[in-house]
Amino acid sequence: MPSRLMLAAALALASAVLAAFSAQAAGPSPATPQPPPATTQAPVTSQPAPPTASLPPGNTVVARVDGTELRLADVEAAQRTLPPEMQKVPLAQIYPMLLNRLIDGLLVVEAGRKEHLDQNPEVQQRLKLLQDRLIQQAYIEQLIKGSETEDKIKAGYDKFIKDKPGREEVHARHILVKTEAEANAIIDQLNKGADFATLAKKNSTDPGAASGGDLGYFGRGDMVPAFSAAAFALQPGQYTKTPVKTEFGWHVILVEDRRTKPPPTFDEARKEVSSLLARDLIQAKLKDLHDQAKIQAFGLDGKPVATTQ
Repeated sequence: MPSRLMLAAALALASAVLAAFSAQAAGPSPATPQPPPATTQAPVTSQPAPPTASLPPGNTVVARVDGTELRLADVEAAQRTLPPEMQKVPLAQIYPMLLNRLIDGLLVVEAGRKEHLDQNPEVQQRLKLLQDRLIQQAYIEQLIKGSETEDKIKAGYDKFIKDKPGREEVHARHILVKTEAEANAIIDQLNKGADFATLAKKNSTDPGAASGGDLGYFGRGDMVPAFSAAAFALQPGQYTKTPVKTEFGWHVILVEDRRTKPPPTFDEARKEVSSLLARDLIQAKLKDLHDQAKIQAFGLDGKPVATTQ
């Protein structure tokens, strides 16, 4: 029976090959020559796996390579190494390709073992580093899983929203032009009763001109300072009586509405709250580990230096 490190190596090789495949799937650049196919072996002739809803159990054997078994779980693990957009592709569509890449990986691993590369000092050192990283990850995951409870998440949410009161927002439109004179001419037309959205469609150089310069709702920190200050000084229905200068040009701004957006609900904030709790938990554990350990650190000049957490 193969070691899981062997399968991990096969998955790593499959991931590297799949990265190239994903780039090809996204569409080649006309000026970029395409690399040769990743493998010259004949494609696996087995039928694609059924749709995800009716997939067999993960321990189902999907291939044997010189006695080494590959299981459906290995194929699913390889799929999870793909870029996010490729992970959305149903497994049935990319199953033959994934399986071929895993077989490629096992063949290369076995070839390397026959040349005793598993005993190579550099490979041994890399394995040690990989093992250390896996242990770190497992320790952190175990720490979080064992300490994060629903009550702690709810308490964390209460603190989270206390620090995040409702956000003031405005709904605005704007007209962007190149010169102050153009902006003043537009303000003159508005003073005479012209429709703001119509003027935006006709005169604005901003990409949002087609929608009448509509910017939707935004907060104070979402726009450059000069624009934000001018917009939040207006009440609904008011527009700037003098042009507003920013790095993009000259603006005329109309505010259509103001509101206070409520803080996120528990479900909306749950993921962020969990991340904050995990961060605090890890920092506390690291401090505890530092306090218990005897640590000596040295700078590049060989002199002792203080460590940071």
